[in-house]
Amino acid sequence: MQKYDIFGMSCAACSARVEKAVRSVHGVDTCAVNLLTNSMQVEGDVTPDVIIAAVRTAGYDAAVFGEKKIETGKEKIKARLITSLCILVVLMYFSMGHTMFALPLPPYLTAHPFVIAMIQFILAGAVMIINRNFFTNGFKGVIKLSPNMDTLVALGSFASFAYSTAIMIQNEEGMLHNLYFESAAMILALITVGKLLEAYAKGKTSDALASLMKLAPKTASIIQNGEETIVPIESVKVGDLFVVRPGDSIPVDGVICEGGGAINESSLTGESIPADKSVGDSIFSATLNQSGYIVARATRVGEDTTLAQIIKTVSDASASKAPIAKLADKVSGVFVPIVIFIAVITFVTWLVLGESMGHALSRGVSVLVISCPCALGLATPVAIMVGSGVGAKNGILFKTATALEITGKSDIVVLDKTGTITKGLPEVCRVIPVKDELIQAAYSLEIKSEHPLSRAIVAYGEKTGTTPTDVRDFNIVPGRGLEGRLWEKKIHGGNREYIEEFCTLPENVKSDADSFAQNGETPLFFECNGEFLGTITVADALKDDSDDAIEDLEKLGLKTVMLTGDNEKTAKAVADKVGISRVIAGVLPNGKAEAIRNLSGKVCMIGDGINDAPALSAAFVGMAIGSGTDIACESSDIVLMGNSLTDAVKAIKLSRATLKNIKENLFWAFFYNAIGIPLAAGVFIPIFGWELNPMFGAAAMSLSSFCVVTNALRLNFIKLKKEKKTMEKIIVIEGMMCPHCEARVKGLLDGLAQVSASDVSHVRGDAKITLTAEIKDSDIKKLIEDAGYKVIEIK
Repeated sequence: MQKYDIFGMSCAACSARVEKAVRSVHGVDTCAVNLLTNSMQVEGDVTPDVIIAAVRTAGYDAAVFGEKKIETGKEKIKARLITSLCILVVLMYFSMGHTMFALPLPPYLTAHPFVIAMIQFILAGAVMIINRNFFTNGFKGVIKLSPNMDTLVALGSFASFAYSTAIMIQNEEGMLHNLYFESAAMILALITVGKLLEAYAKGKTSDALASLMKLAPKTASIIQNGEETIVPIESVKVGDLFVVRPGDSIPVDGVICEGGGAINESSLTGESIPADKSVGDSIFSATLNQSGYIVARATRVGEDTTLAQIIKTVSDASASKAPIAKLADKVSGVFVPIVIFIAVITFVTWLVLGESMGHALSRGVSVLVISCPCALGLATPVAIMVGSGVGAKNGILFKTATALEITGKSDIVVLDKTGTITKGLPEVCRVIPVKDELIQAAYSLEIKSEHPLSRAIVAYGEKTGTTPTDVRDFNIVPGRGLEGRLWEKKIHGGNREYIEEFCTLPENVKSDADSFAQNGETPLFFECNGEFLGTITVADALKDDSDDAIEDLEKLGLKTVMLTGDNEKTAKAVADKVGISRVIAGVLPNGKAEAIRNLSGKVCMIGDGINDAPALSAAFVGMAIGSGTDIACESSDIVLMGNSLTDAVKAIKLSRATLKNIKENLFWAFFYNAIGIPLAAGVFIPIFGWELNPMFGAAAMSLSSFCVVTNALRLNFIKLKKEKKTMEKIIVIEGMMCPHCEARVKGLLDGLAQVSASDVSHVRGDAKITLTAEIKDSDIKKLIEDAGYKVIEIK
């Protein structure tokens, strides 16, 4: 994909024209122009020179992204506006002050109306010269057969100025009442006000991206020849050793070689609780070392760092185009020519109806200046940019605008079990040997595998001090187990169906395995040369927030399904604990995609992005969870930087809020033009007597785009985090005699997962606890009384 900066666009008609010109180039597959970011993404086998030439032919300019600096122009617009307003005040005094408000004028001027008209002519001309960019861009668009918003403004202002000039030249009695010089100038000034407000509001939409860029440190402390040296961040190379002290931001991605500390990774994951890191752990650019001295080796620098990938992902998503924008794009492409046609028809109609030239011109000019293609063009991209930024701040990366739009439309959420609902760190629960060599055989076989269940057995083997024996001819049977040669014998380990191919399992082993599975444990069986060695059960603890997240998904109206390769009983036990009603178990990795396709509905698949890659690709929307260091995961549409399932809930909420915001913007843009154009044309004059002055039309146009952008900024205030409900209990305790008793009771209460805070006093004889979840009074009473104290009352 090639990315370009586009120069000279002022409205949606401009972006539609550029897009049409580039799409017509042979070899271009897709093209998306973003009016908000003044950028363009092109896919196809075409050189940049050809693309840039096509853009220039359409009347605009282009450059490969980043090669040419884009001037925001806010200060220039501001200076132009201030000068225009100063002149406009004087112009209004001469045009309306004397006739409408009886403000004094020198006797010479009141006696010579032509001089007053000439003064107005000069002042209005000065304002037009100051704002000449409207005319150069507008009339250039006409010449290139691509009229835009500037064309409408230029035609409206020029028509008023030209008509007034013609009246002035005729120099007839009462001509001052037929001059529209102030309208010609006021239109330009008011549109400039709108442009300035829009520029400031647009700047706010990219605040999230700008704040991400500011996170990157400018320097790094690297070790060269045994000494620390401060160097620019650009000088750090892969393999360099760098030092991070407490309070410093980490300059590049790396692996800790010495020391350790508590790292605040909220800038990447949105999680404010620091993560403890030690030797061998990965650390990432722009995260903060809150404590500890760290020496690390750089693994990714420059544009390869995690932060740089996040910025690129957010930027690309903001520049891409959402499907909902297609209608606005089609309308924008023909909007300006239609408005010009309506303005001409309006002008002619009022003349035919017998109205004066001034009245007809006023109606035609009002139509030109009230029409706003900008609001249509900005309706979608501003919401996409703000939504993408809010997601990034919360550790949610939407790769495209399409992903941000459609995620909220999902009606089924399919979740992988291991690493998504559970922590992905299984532990050995039971070892049931039939032969003494079970542990050594299992350890020797599993040590060659990277599967989470294998790592649990390896950890157990290391803990028990078992020495592994080399296994030859090792082979992984996906979704079933492992095989190899140990002690010159064939050995197998895996699930029940796999092992029963090589030996007969006793009935009591089968029944025990069923009961273990119903308890959420995964039984693994081992045999050697047809002889059953024994069973090892492994269980994976649930993530702390899995049940809450699944409850929230259900509340959002989504059906939840667990999809796993584990046996059905174990999977059902886990599903029951978290509240998932449907389980699809025993599915091999290559069968998960087919299982997704067999579900009826729009499926959002949440998995680890590696083992679940086919399923993520097959789903309506794919979310890779816990893949914060692998942002480029090709199979997913969304990357959840953290390892919490609640981030998936946030992603769906954000998607729905963004889509609602886009619809509000589009409604406003269409409604404004649908009501504004007939009002400006004078359709309501015979019915209600409503008549619109061109100056008010220009004011309305200038504010329409500002309103759309401001509405999109409301997304910054969306609450994605669920506020935890807290409860308080007071426990009256008898038997606490001293601070030691106090500390003992407090330690017991703080050890409860449901207790977030406690205040114990032996003087008061009670304990006050704050709870984040329900707990039975009987459980609290038993805990304290087992420690030798008596609970009198819980209230």
